[in-house]
Amino acid sequence: MPVVKIDLLEGKTPKEKESLAKSLLKAFEENHIPKEWVTIIFSDAPKENWVVAGEMLADKIKREKK
Repeated sequence: MPVVKIDLLEGKTPKEKESLAKSLLKAFEENHIPKEWVTIIFSDAPKENWVVAGEMLADKIKREKK
């Protein structure tokens, strides 16, 4: 039974997550894995908890908004 864990920056709506889940389930079904076997777990994290290429993501986002 596949378990798909998706780490996201917080802010995605439940509708957006549902849409992504449906797309993923469709891909599994196209590969002969019934959606009933699949578990999808979304983990939301604030941007202050992410470091990308050695830079705090929160700082990068602030800088890019200027």
